[in-house]
Amino acid sequence: MEVFRITHYLYTDLLASGKSARWNNRGKFIIYTTGSRALACLENLVHRNGEGLNSLFKILTIEIPNSVKIKSLCTDELYTDWQVFTNSYFTRQIGDEFLSQNKYPILKVPSVIIPEESNYLINPNNIDFRKIKTKSIEDFLFDNRLK
Repeated sequence: MEVFRITHYLYTDLLASGKSARWNNRGKFIIYTTGSRALACLENLVHRNGEGLNSLFKILTIEIPNSVKIKSLCTDELYTDWQVFTNSYFTRQIGDEFLSQNKYPILKVPSVIIPEESNYLINPNNIDFRKIKTKSIEDFLFDNRLK
């Protein structure tokens, strides 16, 4: 399976920042990827709010072997109104628990932007993380009309 990640050109390694986000609290290291290039673009647009899109970006195509186990969450398993930012406390708890249990290298979650699409959260501390490889790194330009 291939997943995608758009990053600033200086950060093309598969590393987690440890910054707090939708599915993790500060100090919890998780790598955010998406199921498509288009969703990766939308996720960046939402989080960057149109700022910083003139910088040089790269899109990583990441290969997850079929042998790597994936834990999946569906929207009906989540807290009511889970996508509302003020409820991200609950999604962060889910992500932190996923990391601390360390049973799976990947957590598949619905995208807040398009819940029918998926984001794939990678646990860099899981033993199977070493099987996940960057397949390609290419230039990525945000269309000026999106800014």
